[in-house]
Amino acid sequence: MSPRVRVVGRRVVFAAVVALQLGLVVRGYSSDHKEFAFQMFPESSTWRADVVRVTADGRRIPIERPWSGYRWDDLVADRGLSYPSVRHHADAGLDNQLAFLDAALDWVADNTPRDGDTRYLEARVTSWHNADPPEVEVLRSREREGAG
Repeated sequence: MSPRVRVVGRRVVFAAVVALQLGLVVRGYSSDHKEFAFQMFPESSTWRADVVRVTADGRRIPIERPWSGYRWDDLVADRGLSYPSVRHHADAGLDNQLAFLDAALDWVADNTPRDGDTRYLEARVTSWHNADPPEVEVLRSREREGAG
């Protein structure tokens, strides 16, 4: 192998590694969970949510009340989601925390087979991004089959 081919090969490998790293950084900052974009102190945001079960007849029942033998804090015991009505610090960023809450709503809707009443779960989330005024958004789980 000639010296020129080795030099060009090294440059191609170097360029590919740099391009891959830049791609991971862009992916990290654009994703909810920021897997490749760790920041030691990303923000000082907080959040809280009022989570309800919406039944087939339209009733909105808070998840703090047990239903069909289920308890929210038993079903969702990690990521600081056990007691969503209490204001929490968004440990790994606000987008990350709300993505976990959104996934938890779907998981609970999909994994409570004894519950024949709930059509979907809904969370009215109030969030404070750093020192900004509060923002309110609504997250919903998937519709459950056969509710009611």
